[in-house]
Amino acid sequence: MTEIISTIFIAIGTLVNIISCIGLVRLPDLYNRLQSSTKSVTLGICSMLVGVLIKYGFIGIGIKALIAIPLIFLTATVSAHALAKGAYYFGIRPGEKTTRDDYKGNNK
Repeated sequence: MTEIISTIFIAIGTLVNIISCIGLVRLPDLYNRLQSSTKSVTLGICSMLVGVLIKYGFIGIGIKALIAIPLIFLTATVSAHALAKGAYYFGIRPGEKTTRDDYKGNNK
């Protein structure tokens, strides 16, 4: 039973990563692509790590997966925000179809 559940989690993570890769190719600007890649890391990789944890249990590899999950959640989101703010600060503006720009007029 644990084999099936872990395989489902790993398959979901793989599917999310594939969809995210399609988003990296198809989305129009840096900010949308950054959002797509961040979703890939947080949802895709973390669900794969949950699958590894379920499959192997609380031995060495499972504990490493358990430790990596919160680290990935925290570092991926913070780094994506820092990259987006830095890109905006250095002059990379959102695409033409962007309807909302919260940083416009605030270059701090």
